[in-house]
Amino acid sequence: MFFGINGGEALVLLLLAVIVIGPERLPRYAEQLGGLVRRARDLLGEAKARVDSELGPEMKDIDWSKLDPRQYDPRRIVRDALLEPPPSAGSSTPRVSAASTDGPAPFDDEAT
Repeated sequence: MFFGINGGEALVLLLLAVIVIGPERLPRYAEQLGGLVRRARDLLGEAKARVDSELGPEMKDIDWSKLDPRQYDPRRIVRDALLEPPPSAGSSTPRVSAASTDGPAPFDDEAT
């Protein structure tokens, strides 16, 4: 349900609301809550429509679920990176030659 509340907890909260608020005032508060939820839903719909209109039609095709940080899985990222084919010989990626890794790294005392 909402905010991680399951059905049993919602029933307990509803029973508590009936006891605290009282059966006379409960319908009025329920109506106010319903109006608040409707207004919030309308405002959210208007905001979404405004964002869609300002971003333009080219942004409608974006799959926003791929950008969800909850989808971040470091194991999948490493696995995908390791399974990628190595770059071809004609690639513009610079390669380190074996000769440059034999000795210690050069030290520049003027750089520090």
